Amino acid sequence: MNAESIVNALSIDVEEYFQVSVFESVIAPRNWDNWPSRVEFATNRLLDLFAQADVCMTFFTLGWIAERHPQLIRRMVSEGHEVACHGYNHTRATTQSRADFKADIARSKAILEDAAGTAVVGYRAASFSIDASNLWAFPEIEAAGFTYSSSVYPVRHDLYGAPNAPRVPFRPPSTTQLTEIPVSTVRIGSRNLPAGGGGFFRLLPYAVSRALIRRVNARDHLAANMYFHPWEFDPQQPRPSGVRLKSRFRHYHNQGRALDRMRHLLGDFSWAPFRDVYADVLGGRCALSVGSEAFARS
Repeated sequence: MNAESIVNALSIDVEEYFQVSVFESVIAPRNWDNWPSRVEFATNRLLDLFAQADVCMTFFTLGWIAERHPQLIRRMVSEGHEVACHGYNHTRATTQSRADFKADIARSKAILEDAAGTAVVGYRAASFSIDASNLWAFPEIEAAGFTYSSSVYPVRHDLYGAPNAPRVPFRPPSTTQLTEIPVSTVRIGSRNLPAGGGGFFRLLPYAVSRALIRRVNARDHLAANMYFHPWEFDPQQPRPSGVRLKSRFRHYHNQGRALDRMRHLLGDFSWAPFRDVYADVLGGRCALSVGSEAFARS
């Protein structure tokens, strides 16, 4: 496959700035409605940019957001974007029981489908929170009617990660039709380096992200799977007190430059929604099936 011809997958995890995991200790969910909403402003900035570039993306959206901003979901659909599910209120799957997880994804899928007026077939767990400890989540995702998941990041990280998971789309344990599409990494020696956007896109020079995507395309012959959040493009968002220095740096650094970097990203590579980029492997048609041992930590 010619690297220049590869179309990559770009997704936006649609959540409010105050719903991120690093703010859990300072902003309780019961207080979320007391904070100014910024998600519609920030997401519309991205939608405007995508319209100018004539590209469509996948928006993994919280049910909590869709309830409060159904007009945002309708705009996504009307402009050709794919709406996918990010759970109801950004609760990490590793903190849920199996029953709670099942109820959460069913509830959020129904809310999103009602707002979008179309089927929702993609799912992403909050903070990539499927790992060796909760592989039961995969059959629940399949049973809920999702065709694919993008809930695994094969890296070592203090907040998430399944470093031994496959780096290519695969069929997870105990499923027959579900495809897991891991976030992009680059293999250097015995370690995977993150190449999927998010905070790394803001923290490091843009040239690093560009080089990593090119390597994924040219050496691995894979489409890059990159993700972002609306709040990363909103430097005017409120700043809660009591957040640790490390977390503040991760969350806020280079937000003012992120939109220009996104413009470069859209111009340097080809992009499309998951439903198009991975059409040939969805619905259980991928060749690689893995067992639970693929998630064992070493």
